[in-house]
Amino acid sequence: MGQMSILFMGTPDFAIPSLQILLHHGLSIVGVVTQPDRPKGRGRRLVPPPVKVIAEAHNLPVFQPGKIREESFLQIFRELAPDLVVVVAFGQILPREMLIQPRYGCINVHPSLLPQYRGPAPIQWSLIRGEKVTGVTIMRLDEGIDSGDILLQETVAIDEEETFASLHDRLAETGAKMLYQTIGMLGDQSIRPIPQDHTKATPAPRLNKEDGLINWHMNVPEILALIRGLSPEPGAYTYIDGKKLKIFAASGTLLSPADPPGTIHIPGKGTLTVTAGNGIISLLDVQGENKNRMSIQNFLQGYRMKKESDAG
Repeated sequence: MGQMSILFMGTPDFAIPSLQILLHHGLSIVGVVTQPDRPKGRGRRLVPPPVKVIAEAHNLPVFQPGKIREESFLQIFRELAPDLVVVVAFGQILPREMLIQPRYGCINVHPSLLPQYRGPAPIQWSLIRGEKVTGVTIMRLDEGIDSGDILLQETVAIDEEETFASLHDRLAETGAKMLYQTIGMLGDQSIRPIPQDHTKATPAPRLNKEDGLINWHMNVPEILALIRGLSPEPGAYTYIDGKKLKIFAASGTLLSPADPPGTIHIPGKGTLTVTAGNGIISLLDVQGENKNRMSIQNFLQGYRMKKESDAG
């Protein structure tokens, strides 16, 4: 396996365990391709992608093409001539040349049980939809969107209090171990690709800001699933007294509410509840406009609001 040359393509934190496991086992990485540095924060300072930081720390060649289809990068790809391309949350669709030229093809670490949740946000949507299990699929990339043959797949149970952050980290670690296993199986030719059943495909589209707005007419389990699925990023939210309030954690009680959905109560010191379609949601961890994230107790200490109000 050590003789197989690998081009690694990835950008966010999710890709880091996969890159690290290849480094740990001494595999031959001929280069790392990641997205360009992006401006962040109030100062709009250029910040490198997480994968770039790790790659440079290990003195790996780093390439950051604006568009992967640019001829200038494709020429670099031809010169590198990798035996295998590994893609983990890279962020761009690869051109056909990159898919067919490597001896072992291109493989991808995808955090869902394909063909379920194809697209850029499978972890969030699996939580929002209230799934009890998810998993990781190592697939061979083709010219479609997450539609290639399955090389390896592993199921992962979703805990009742799972958030996007916790599930993201668990799937990233699981995916890294599966990636290393898959590369070994490619090397000894023991892989048996399985075509996906495209009739069972479900989408996991990119999330818009509007997807995080809580509809208080929904049932308690649906609202809690939305909050967990978007915690901490991009964050489920509501509006209180006309100001945006992000909600990172909450609990719920099923009952027949006397008040309309969206009614806010402060039943006790440091407690804020909102009426839902079939119960009450208690906010636990929030962030007000232009404020830091904090417990609901601290939020209420520093925020003046009406005794009875509506969330919307």
